[in-house]
Amino acid sequence: MSTEATHVSSRSLPRSTPSAQGVDARGLTAFVDALESTAGVEPHSLQVLRHGHVVAEGWWTPFHPDRPHLLYSLSKSFTSTALGFAVAEGLVDLDATILSYFPEFDADVTDERSRRILVRHVANMASGHREETIEQASADPTGDVVRGFLRIPPDAEPGTLFCYNQPCTFSVSAIVQRTSGQGLLEYLRPRLLDPLGVDVENLGWLSDGQGRELGFSGFHAPTELIAKLGQLYLQRGVWEGRRLLAESWVEEATTSHVDNASFNANPDWQQGYGYQFWIARHGYRGDGAYGQFCVVLPEQDVVVAITSQSPDMQAVLDAAWEHLLPAVSDPELPADAAAHDEALARRTSSLALAPLEGPDVVEGEFSAAPGSEPPTLTAVSVRDGELVLSDSGAELRAAVGRGRWTDTGPLSVSGAGDRVDVRFAETPHLLHLTFSDGTFSGRWETWPLHGPALSVLRKPEPSS
Repeated sequence: MSTEATHVSSRSLPRSTPSAQGVDARGLTAFVDALESTAGVEPHSLQVLRHGHVVAEGWWTPFHPDRPHLLYSLSKSFTSTALGFAVAEGLVDLDATILSYFPEFDADVTDERSRRILVRHVANMASGHREETIEQASADPTGDVVRGFLRIPPDAEPGTLFCYNQPCTFSVSAIVQRTSGQGLLEYLRPRLLDPLGVDVENLGWLSDGQGRELGFSGFHAPTELIAKLGQLYLQRGVWEGRRLLAESWVEEATTSHVDNASFNANPDWQQGYGYQFWIARHGYRGDGAYGQFCVVLPEQDVVVAITSQSPDMQAVLDAAWEHLLPAVSDPELPADAAAHDEALARRTSSLALAPLEGPDVVEGEFSAAPGSEPPTLTAVSVRDGELVLSDSGAELRAAVGRGRWTDTGPLSVSGAGDRVDVRFAETPHLLHLTFSDGTFSGRWETWPLHGPALSVLRKPEPSS
């Protein structure tokens, strides 16, 4: 097994065949098969890197390499990386209190435990709270989540109790943005994004009401940036022979600092937690709701990047451990390895999510049936092959494909008969629409965690 990561250059990642990097393509094919056949799993993209080379990759139509994807809590690992830069530059002290960075709240925060929460405590989800506090913190009358968070008394001494708690990461994000005087993407651009060769115009991050990027969620990025982040950590912070991130930060961020064995029944969420990275049964990872993954396997010199719409996230990891892990653990390759490489390449070049099949979609004007989702969607129109969604005072338009997915900006649409499926293709989410007697019924395949307006289900535009 390799314990030294192979350094790769910036710009696009180098490509190779699996067998050239000591990978059994049969296991990767079996992994793709498992992703497509497992209940609760819907893959959107996959990249597998070994020794710094992409040995397998694919996007399920209508998703494609240039399209950004909402990463949900995988955003946290990028926020952690920003914190690593800020610590190295002396902007942030891990052993300073959160309150010290927000002195304007000093008189408002009277609980002694709240006053003792350190930056390192929120970096490793150990603020002392037993439950998620985002709703309560967001309800602060000033609208400031940090103030709301600090006014919620912890249940235990900070640093002693793990709880997956969004305001912890928001506080990290807010501190980096305050001390740097920049937004997260602006701060990360010269330190991370430009060196990795990333098109920043293809990125976006949702912000709060005060214009601060959320940090804990909301980052939209293409799959290859996920892979590059994992490769940077695998290379202990070095890229193209240049140190970007302190090796000590990589070590601390990916080492467990707090016991989370009782957090979740799934085994890959019980192995410990670092600085916005999960420790797994194999290696470590960043992950986000509905199956957004950056899996790093140092022993195998492997990175796996996945986007998906997968409520059963443990099933994705189970499939990786069953099929992918043996394939990248220096297996004995078959004599006809090249043929299996070619078969995998053919398989991954034709991946697609099934569109609706059938007669032309019905046309007309439709109002919402009782109980339809989302409640903000009040009217739907289908005319001359164009779908119009009237939601929260905005209209979203897209062509409707028959037996195929259209690619109209952030929407990909397929329709047949009395049904239309709408993929918000810069997110994991799929909305099913059914028409009957002048009304429509909408049903989410997975419920969006940001909203409620449909117009937010896309990459945010850069702030001016």
